[in-house]
Amino acid sequence: MTGTATSAAASGRVPMATARAARREGMTAFLFLLPSLVVFLVFVFYPLAQSLSLSVHSNDIIGRPTLFVGLKNYVAMLTGPDFRLVLWTTFSFAILTVVPGIGISLGLALLLTARIRGIRFFRTAFALPFAFSVATSAVVFSVLFNSAVGVLNGFLYQLGSAGLNWLTDPGIALVSIAIATVWLQLGYDLLVLAAGLGAIPDELYEAARLDGASGWRLARSITLPLLAPQLFFLIVVSTIQSLQSFGQIYILTRGGPSDSTTTLVYSIYSRAFAFGSSDFGFASAEAVVLLLVVLVITTIQFGILERRVFYR
Repeated sequence: MTGTATSAAASGRVPMATARAARREGMTAFLFLLPSLVVFLVFVFYPLAQSLSLSVHSNDIIGRPTLFVGLKNYVAMLTGPDFRLVLWTTFSFAILTVVPGIGISLGLALLLTARIRGIRFFRTAFALPFAFSVATSAVVFSVLFNSAVGVLNGFLYQLGSAGLNWLTDPGIALVSIAIATVWLQLGYDLLVLAAGLGAIPDELYEAARLDGASGWRLARSITLPLLAPQLFFLIVVSTIQSLQSFGQIYILTRGGPSDSTTTLVYSIYSRAFAFGSSDFGFASAEAVVLLLVVLVITTIQFGILERRVFYR
């Protein structure tokens, strides 16, 4: 009888002790997360709430919200003559940077896995763009693209061809900025893909070669499927970065010529800050649309591409 009572009391204390331990662990976890939560609240959620608020208000000459206007800024943006062009330029820029960027990075990563003398030098050289800032890279490319004394036109002259107006011709200005952006992202993409290639066991290649596979068959059957997580990650991240690109556009073309390089991010800047403008309501509406565009494209990518990713 006494033993039964003692065991019952003990069994009652055990759940209470377990509950206290769980509460302590939960509190400890919350304290560890608290600094990150504060950072997110201050630098992400609060600015987002402010943008949503500004987008439904008009503002005075210094940008302070005044009257509530509802969806007026959104209607003016969506029905404006420039919105479709800006959206098209934004999507075109994303395609011009993401597709060639990942393709070139993948090709170089495969080449850099070769066991040849001096390959470490080339690995370091191709990874160097990762160390450059957007501003530095843009300044370098402004010299390369200079129509009068630029290096690229110098090569064209040596080949007997006429030079190009890389940054002042509306037909190629966006392509020129895309070239600079691809180079800027090349180092990071290479590092990610090289890490993925290094994690693929050599035994898989040896077994495939014993079965007679080589060349493209090895790449299609082993390399690309096992690199799928890294490729999927780079597609999503590179797309978001391209949609949010600003520095290289600001330094190289300022959205010109003839608005041919004005993306959604640069349009936000122009409306809110450039040339003495302070239309924060309209700019905030564009920022909200940009957020929705990023969310929609990312959701589509996850829905279509992630199911084809093989996680080892």
